[in-house]
Amino acid sequence: MRVYLLVLLIAAAVTYLLTPLAYWVAARTGAITAVRDRDVHTIPTARLGGLAMTAGLVVAVTFASQMPFLDGVFAIDDRAWAIVGGALIVCLLGVADDIWDLDWMTKLAGQVLAALFVAWQGVQLVTFPINGLVIGSSRLSLIVTVLVIVVAMNAVNFVDGLDGLAAGLIAIGGSAYFVYTYSLTVAASPTDYSNLATLVMAALVGICLGFLPHNFHPARIFMGDSGSMVLGLVLASAVIVVTGSIDTGMASDPSRQRELIPILLPLAVILLPLLDMVLAVVRRVGTGKSPFHPDRLHLHHRLLALGHSHRRAVIIMYVWTAVFAFGAVALVRWPAENVAIGLVVAVVVAAILTLGPLRTRGRFLDDDAVTAPEGIPSAPPPRRVAAASGASPVAPASTPTTTEPPTDPFRAHPEGHSR
Repeated sequence: MRVYLLVLLIAAAVTYLLTPLAYWVAARTGAITAVRDRDVHTIPTARLGGLAMTAGLVVAVTFASQMPFLDGVFAIDDRAWAIVGGALIVCLLGVADDIWDLDWMTKLAGQVLAALFVAWQGVQLVTFPINGLVIGSSRLSLIVTVLVIVVAMNAVNFVDGLDGLAAGLIAIGGSAYFVYTYSLTVAASPTDYSNLATLVMAALVGICLGFLPHNFHPARIFMGDSGSMVLGLVLASAVIVVTGSIDTGMASDPSRQRELIPILLPLAVILLPLLDMVLAVVRRVGTGKSPFHPDRLHLHHRLLALGHSHRRAVIIMYVWTAVFAFGAVALVRWPAENVAIGLVVAVVVAAILTLGPLRTRGRFLDDDAVTAPEGIPSAPPPRRVAAASGASPVAPASTPTTTEPPTDPFRAHPEGHSR
């Protein structure tokens, strides 16, 4: 455990220390997120935080490769380096997109290429822990693996809409998955606790924690696509590694409820972004619009409209993620009936925090208040604007200028990267 915690700390420290350098690069290359009518942030903000996060991942895995405790991870195959290589590919893709605004087809092609690279190096989904189901075709295994990784990358990208939201959600979900993979490793191999998925999750949680001090509201820098896609790829790869290593005979035993957790836990970790995505598609198609048409009716927008401050909205989404993620992990130690009772209690508490007296309808408690979603009246203070060069914020003109929202489906979240 101490070695994994050391890897986590190294990833966090490197990310934290290099984030100011990423800010400098963003300022020099023009990777600045402009303020649009539907956005939550109120001044142009640098992105490319993913550069520091990816560097933290690379340094942490490199350090781990020199630790005798983790020899078993690197001696068997090169899957750890495959995950790092895939992360580097999507990081470069995200940097290009953050600077030059790539079209969605180019971006999707790059995501598929990165997923293919990871899968080709052995990180493939070959089994499902449901009745011992095995993917018999290598081609089907490759397709399913690529699909899972691409969906995860875009799900994390989609939820990256408030300061600190994506990094915090993945840190919480990754911590839960770390607990699960470590406990599974201890049970399966009492003499060797080295495990690839546990190592990857430790590094993943570390880079999220290292980035949060710079990204929590009010954010000084966004992770950008170069960060959100890296988080999605690394998370999906760790899930695939665990799921693919399960003994299908054990998985088919209904008394082994813990073997279902590789399916339940990833869903719990990305439940909020998946729910947000599904609701957005249904909402937009139902009104005759494109599924990728941007709006201000995402879950975090609704929390703001309920009267929660920016920070409180983020923390509430943290709470919901923790409820479901650690609820799934609890199945490792307690019977499903007891976990269900505890989960119901936790959901009630989370619902009270969401809808209870802490909120103040009609106003936002942060200095940089935002307008309510469409159809919900509010009277926020005037939006501040500033030049990308860091000039002091000034009051806008009486008639603010608005821009047409982009049609790129990958810009559907409030922290999109139109410049």
